[in-house]
Amino acid sequence: MKVLLIGGTGNISMSITKRLLERGDEVYLFNRGNNRECEALGAHYIIGDAFDSADLKAKVGDQKFDVVANFILFTPEQAQMNYEVFAGRTGQYFFISSCTVYQKPILKLPITPDTPLRNPYSLYARNKIACEDYFTKQYRDNNFPITIVRPSHTYGETKLVVGPLMGWAVPHWTLADRILKGEPIIVHDLGRTFWTATHSDDFAYAFCGLMGNHEAIGHAFHITNDDPHTWDAIMSMYGQILGVEPKIVHVPTTFIGKLYPEKYNAILGDMSENAIFDIRKLQKFVPGYRTRILLREGLTRSVNWYWNHPEARRIDEENNRMTDHIIKAWQDVLK
Repeated sequence: MKVLLIGGTGNISMSITKRLLERGDEVYLFNRGNNRECEALGAHYIIGDAFDSADLKAKVGDQKFDVVANFILFTPEQAQMNYEVFAGRTGQYFFISSCTVYQKPILKLPITPDTPLRNPYSLYARNKIACEDYFTKQYRDNNFPITIVRPSHTYGETKLVVGPLMGWAVPHWTLADRILKGEPIIVHDLGRTFWTATHSDDFAYAFCGLMGNHEAIGHAFHITNDDPHTWDAIMSMYGQILGVEPKIVHVPTTFIGKLYPEKYNAILGDMSENAIFDIRKLQKFVPGYRTRILLREGLTRSVNWYWNHPEARRIDEENNRMTDHIIKAWQDVLK
């Protein structure tokens, strides 16, 4: 297949790029060219600005693709731009949505692809829902060949599984560094909610299995594993891997929100819910898909990657100060 990946070098998309190249697909990556690692593996690079409609049209030119997937599409305006560029020029278009779109609070478990979409706490989720609505309308009205996929928390060698105070923007080694130094870490509420973290290589197996599958057009899938763990269990797993028992401090989400209001909706709209997923629909379309990389193995691989790349073991002192501030304030309340 001739595949265009917009992005293509991030945590999720890098695993997909490598898997496609390994199986012999013709892969084009449209991005700013900051990471050229896949060039040596056979990927073709188109250097440009994916957020600039004129540049995207000009750089892609008259090419047609069997599959187009955009990993950096976040707003309905960007969705419309992509539709206008790729309508009639691809056999299948993948919109990468998010499992944050599912209703909050979750009213029934496990979460299925048919769980209602509603998240009043997250602008990110509401924008993703708006994109899904736009592409679905184009499929119904104009036969645009859309397939929607919803990742949950997807990690990999360079991305650890972190708690609610870090997210993707904070250097992830910050959490491991605190554990190694014996400094306390925060787990929201009682640490008993379940969370599902999927390794990017498992995600790539399922995603590539949907590529070129015309029966998947018009459908939405979440791509996750079926191996959930409580947040306390995840942090304890880190301790076992690092050889240091973590000092977990449970802090109510409401209390965190009083000190840092911007964190309140982020936690309520995502990590405070039980994230347990039913993956049977995905398995019907990608026979053989299952959890291949269990969390302990995946986290061990991630930690080992950081040990072998000291330049990546960066620490965010601002995040450390926030963590220490929250813990001290909560301990003062408990006195």
